[in-house]
Amino acid sequence: MRVFTDPSELRRLVRDGLGPGCRVTGGERLRGGSKKGVYRLTLTGAGAPPTVIAYSWAPQENYWPSVPTSHASGLAPFLSAHHTLQAAGVRTPHVLYASEPAGLALVEDIPGDTLETTFATGPARAAKALSELADALDHMAAYTSPADHISEDVTLTRALDDLAEAATRDPRIDAAAAALANRLHELHAALAPRPVHSLVHGELGPDHVLLTPDAHPVLIDIESLTHGDPEQEHAYLRLRFGDHYAPLARPLDPTRLSLHTLALHLFLVAGPLRLLDGDFPHRDAMRGIAEHNTREALRLVGPVT
Repeated sequence: MRVFTDPSELRRLVRDGLGPGCRVTGGERLRGGSKKGVYRLTLTGAGAPPTVIAYSWAPQENYWPSVPTSHASGLAPFLSAHHTLQAAGVRTPHVLYASEPAGLALVEDIPGDTLETTFATGPARAAKALSELADALDHMAAYTSPADHISEDVTLTRALDDLAEAATRDPRIDAAAAALANRLHELHAALAPRPVHSLVHGELGPDHVLLTPDAHPVLIDIESLTHGDPEQEHAYLRLRFGDHYAPLARPLDPTRLSLHTLALHLFLVAGPLRLLDGDFPHRDAMRGIAEHNTREALRLVGPVT
């Protein structure tokens, strides 16, 4: 049975980060994380906030098998992403304290819902947040770095690796493997040079956007932040926001968008099926993600059989 981060470590984190007068009076592990543990801690003491969020990147919090994934994780990538987004003018939870040797961090608790929940419960709040999220994406797009051809090759290589793994796990992908590989190579060969890359969150779904009481968006799960094609970001945004994507849409390179869209579908087949090799608890959700993206990948090269 999996044993998560010891509560005594979280209590020590609070004492070290907020002072000996702050005490933890309660806590819960929040659902959803596959690479880190997320805990809401209730506090007491002079000057203590009522609650904080603790992140733990301890090995026992990571459900992924030992094979590498294309998304970064850990305290160092988190802190780097936090500082970069701050510099770009994009809101994330404030970091209250970080313990690098222990792989732990305390951040502010945003006392609102996710944007995903607010789509159903507060359409007006969601519309305001979407408008501000579009502005945040524009800030990220403007925070550029010189582009290089290597990242395009990495996208192709990772997509081909995901295709090979998915083909061993789903006979439908296996049957279409040649067509899928040909399409990836075709799109990669057709890419026009690009001088700069922009900031890319990498996993920006509406569940990774918290809303403050005033409906300001706050980005979380930021460890995968990198410089890359905005089409990479928008492939994920289109998939996850669905009918709510329109306010976020921007002019994009259609070839790059097609490459990143197919690569994303293949990642979201191979990754969830790999995760199911272990003891990840939300298994039906992972199977659903893999099935949806299997169908979407096959749709891009021909009819699903």
